[in-house]
Amino acid sequence: MVIAVAMIAILSYVALEWLESTTNHHQRIVVPSLSKKTLDEVGKILEEKELRYEVQDSASFNPDYPRYSVLEQNPVAGSEVKENRKIYVTLNPSGYRKIEVPNVVQRTRRQAEPKLVALGFKIGSVTYQPNIARDMVLELRHNGKRLKPGTKLMKTSVIDLVLGDGRGGTINLSN
Repeated sequence: MVIAVAMIAILSYVALEWLESTTNHHQRIVVPSLSKKTLDEVGKILEEKELRYEVQDSASFNPDYPRYSVLEQNPVAGSEVKENRKIYVTLNPSGYRKIEVPNVVQRTRRQAEPKLVALGFKIGSVTYQPNIARDMVLELRHNGKRLKPGTKLMKTSVIDLVLGDGRGGTINLSN
């Protein structure tokens, strides 16, 4: 019985030592900061540290970061990991995503502006044309071109409003 207990103790000790050496139990690598780095830079940095990476889906565009640079990483910088650990990175896309221009024609300025701004557009110049309805949206323009509802523009694009002046125009009734 004593021999059996001694054998179990010896086997347990050998197994634990083997596990510790094969899993690099006490070896840790500090994860470097990858923020604002390109994928080429990320690859070189992580290869030197014997780490790997995987790109997650891109996030929303952040103008404070270079295009296609790292916005976020997991595990975060300063964490301790084992070698060959995969670091997940989220990249900054190339620009803002495109958004459909809503149909705000024949709506009041008071209705149209908040809707456009809520979607991420910026209001540019406001011009008036003769029309019976004051502040009624007659058309939308972007870079001088008339916009149709459903047109896709980058978020933060500037949209100019053409509104009715409320005075109407002259109507020719002669035949």
